[in-house]
Amino acid sequence: MSNALVPTLAGTARALLARDLRLLWRRRGDALQPALFALLVVVLFALGLGGEPQALAKVAPAVLWLAVLLAGLLALDSLFRGDAEDGSLEQWMLAPVPLAWLVAVRTAVHWATTALPLLLATPLLGELLYLPRAQLPVLMVSLALGTPLLSLLGAVVAALTVGMRRSGVLVALLALPLYVPVLVFGAGSVAAAAQGLDPVGALLLLAAGLAVAVVLAPLAAAAAIRIALS
Repeated sequence: MSNALVPTLAGTARALLARDLRLLWRRRGDALQPALFALLVVVLFALGLGGEPQALAKVAPAVLWLAVLLAGLLALDSLFRGDAEDGSLEQWMLAPVPLAWLVAVRTAVHWATTALPLLLATPLLGELLYLPRAQLPVLMVSLALGTPLLSLLGAVVAALTVGMRRSGVLVALLALPLYVPVLVFGAGSVAAAAQGLDPVGALLLLAAGLAVAVVLAPLAAAAAIRIALS
């Protein structure tokens, strides 16, 4: 067989990315749901606290982290669900590239379409919650490290439940215990900076968790998909 006909990792990633973006464009309304949900969470917290600047400023980092976490959780069940229903996952398993690579590409697309827009909107949402501007850099770094980690952990959970019907609640129950440490270190780094403490320790823990998850999470998710479809 000619080398030109052998799929490469980069070529496979581009093809899967193009397919996912086309499907996302066709379902633009569904794609906006996580961002709108996060905005709704922020607005409800602001209204619930009466719009008091001092009260909002104290909880702003935790609220923003919680909004991003819940928005990603909202779209988690659909990470592999559509591919399982139309038979694409079986084709993934037969593809001449590692299944873990395809899972990693899909997870990257999930992060880029759910967490990245919220990450870019964080300065604006922070203004709505009267977030002190001195805390914004630490918050942005914590979200940049924590949100990919959430997507990778969520991919493992979504893969474990891909063979089940109506697993939305189960996905949340399985994912939340894994998400809690990320939330604690992410929001805790901003809280430490607000108190004049060094936030580097919490950020380094997030970075270490992300490094481990980048290697192990796609492999674990691929193994879970094989088990679910066997």
